[in-house]
Amino acid sequence: DIANSNHADLFISIHTNSIASRSSKVSGTETYTLGLHKTQENLEVAKKENSVILIESDYEQRYAGFNPNSSESYIIFEFLQDKNMEKSVEFATNIQRQFKTTAKRIDKGVHQAGFLVLRETSMPGVLVELGYISTPDEERYLLTENGTSALARSIYQAFVSYKQQQTGITPKDIPAEQTSIPAVEEEEI
Repeated sequence: DIANSNHADLFISIHTNSIASRSSKVSGTETYTLGLHKTQENLEVAKKENSVILIESDYEQRYAGFNPNSSESYIIFEFLQDKNMEKSVEFATNIQRQFKTTAKRIDKGVHQAGFLVLRETSMPGVLVELGYISTPDEERYLLTENGTSALARSIYQAFVSYKQQQTGITPKDIPAEQTSIPAVEEEEI
């Protein structure tokens, strides 16, 4: 709602991943963009997951007429989101590239999903998974200043590149106080 009401140009939702077993060695970053629900099975799963909005008293107004039980709602919304899909994928790919080169993280790739937080935005958007909080090594990395700085720098560098591609604004055009993120040394985990 905040991004839409402020007419944002880009939406970034930042998360940490988790799996049931803390003994697992799964690690890495991944970034999601809005996924297309082209098969009936995917559509039915999306309907079931999004039906929770029906318990909200003002869901018709709050979600601008989106009905989680209507195939037509999904089709119309996907049509509107297609225009943002290419930009979202471009940005997500750049984030993953930066995670790999700047933060030295395992690249688990760019994926598509029907997450409500991405579907409800009216601008290009991504959902970023910084790592697995349920994996002890990843958790330690995510809790260090070096880890958080490297991940933040990665997202920032991807954003600067995206903004430059979209608007022609280069980093030299951005005031210095907006570009100063301290240098990070690579940390072993």
